[in-house]
Amino acid sequence: MKMRDEKFFEYLRDFLTVYLPRQRCFSQHTVKAYQDTINLLLDYFVKVRKIRLEKISFSAIDYQALTGFIDWLETDRKCGEKTVNHRLSCIRSFYKYVGMLHPALTIYRQDLSKIPSKKVGKSRTMEFMTEPALKAVLAQPDVSDKRGVRDLFYMILLYDSAARNSELLNLKVGDFVWASERPCVYLIGKGNKRRAVPIMRKTIDHYQRYKRIFHPDYNPEQLMFYTTRRESRQQMSDDNVARFLKEYGATAKQQCDEVPDRIHPHMFRRTRAMHLYRSGMPLALLAQWLGHEDLETVLVYAYADTEMKRQAIEKATGKSNPLVDDSLPAIWKNNDELIRKLYGLR
Repeated sequence: MKMRDEKFFEYLRDFLTVYLPRQRCFSQHTVKAYQDTINLLLDYFVKVRKIRLEKISFSAIDYQALTGFIDWLETDRKCGEKTVNHRLSCIRSFYKYVGMLHPALTIYRQDLSKIPSKKVGKSRTMEFMTEPALKAVLAQPDVSDKRGVRDLFYMILLYDSAARNSELLNLKVGDFVWASERPCVYLIGKGNKRRAVPIMRKTIDHYQRYKRIFHPDYNPEQLMFYTTRRESRQQMSDDNVARFLKEYGATAKQQCDEVPDRIHPHMFRRTRAMHLYRSGMPLALLAQWLGHEDLETVLVYAYADTEMKRQAIEKATGKSNPLVDDSLPAIWKNNDELIRKLYGLR
């Protein structure tokens, strides 16, 4: 069947496979982000607007469709303002690329220009898991089952390394260095920058069990986490991770009220960073450990940690301050001997 607008899909292919990675030299993670956005846009047309994939064209993606897509991101996908703006930016980049190649198609950018970016608030609130909540989530996988062993190791490594989800999905077996005095995992982050992150000995124990099941024949070039389809190994998908995290989060919530309503991969990264910050890791070192170049990026942990603020305030508040609890019984009550001493009777 002939597609309604073959040029649309041809430009998409060249945008993702030639322009972004070769001409703009974007990292594979950035290209993947653009790819995810385009796939979401196509999913919206197929699933919500009931338009068959081969019928999607430049003319179909008008102002009404794009605003509907943004509403769908916010209501169905529960995306925040920053995520929505990022998705919109990716689509705008694609249309800008199309306009450079074919000026006649620039007209389709006009609908995009009518859609303003979402105003992002300056809130410093950040959701993370307390230690009891984390413990409850990690207790959910059934380790007597093959899938449970995989899911548990994935979550433990996600927390211990504070890796981005994409960094773990791209991790190879050889990147996990465990037979060393200084065990670590090598992660490739944004901009294809490689960093070594120390890992705990307990994480290695879980890796050993995982390796015996999923990598009995050690091959350093194989993907650490994979799924098998038609006897072929494929990279585990974002959706697969999101699915089992949602499942474990829901059951853990029934056992521990401190578990957040929605568990997602990035929450493990935030949780590990917050736990390290509370334990005394300086922000400069935390930024380097997380793979951030800008210290400003990790200041959110200092702003968000209300517990450390509370402890600092209590420590700085003098005993004579009216806010200090004076309900404790005086040491002289029911102590006749001490009363006599205080008043010079002894």
